[in-house]
Parts: sequence; C-alpha cells; structure tokens
Amino acid sequence: MAKTWHDAYEEARGAGAAIADIVAKFVGSWEFVYFHIVWFGFWIVLPVEPYPYGFLTMIVSLEAIMLSTFIMMSQNRQAERDRHQATADYETNTMAKSEIEDLQRLMQRIEAEKLDKILRILEDK
Repeated sequence: MAKTWHDAYEEARGAGAAIADIVAKFVGSWEFVYFHIVWFGFWIVLPVEPYPYGFLTMIVSLEAIMLSTFIMMSQNRQAERDRHQATADYETNTMAKSEIEDLQRLMQRIEAEKLDKILRILEDK
C-alpha cells in the first residue's frame, strides 16, 4: 500500500520533533496529573523540606520552563504538519479538477458524436 502524506511526514521528522511530540503527549495526559499529585503529596506529607518548599518551587519552575518549551516545539511542528497537509490537499484537489475537466470534455465529445450519428441516421431515412 502506498504511503500517505502523513506517514511520509512522520518519517521525515527529526529526533527533536519526535521527542517534543512524546513529551507533549505525556504532559497532556491524566497520568501526568496523577504523577504530580502523588509527587507533591509525598513531598508535603513526608518532611522532604520545611514549608514554604523552596526546592520544590524551584523544581516545578524549571519543569514549567522545559515543558512549555517542548509544548511550543510540538505546536510549531503541528502547524508545519497542517501546512504540509494543506499543500497535499491542494495538489490532490488540483489533480482531481483536471481529471474532472478531462472527463467533462470526453462526455461532451461523446454526446456530440452521438448527436451527429443520430442526425446522419435521420438524414439517411
């Protein structure tokens, strides 16, 4: 079976784009939320550090910076993928239009030949 434009695009993406997509997919999941609930719960319940949790705040801030970067990279790649899809759709539509126009010309020619044949038959009578 022939590759779709999506398959070809996925194969052509780099390692960085693939990692950004994987991270963005995980960050947008319930597993990520559950992980953080458990992590923050242990951090607060077990006396890892005293309140106001300065080290936890620093870790979460660094995580937010990294995650926002990965998400933006994934969104940029998604926008690029959408542009690629639009180009592929345009090319498909252009080819389909050309084929439809060819079929219309063929049908008009067949109709004209058919009418000419009917007229000749009527003239011969």
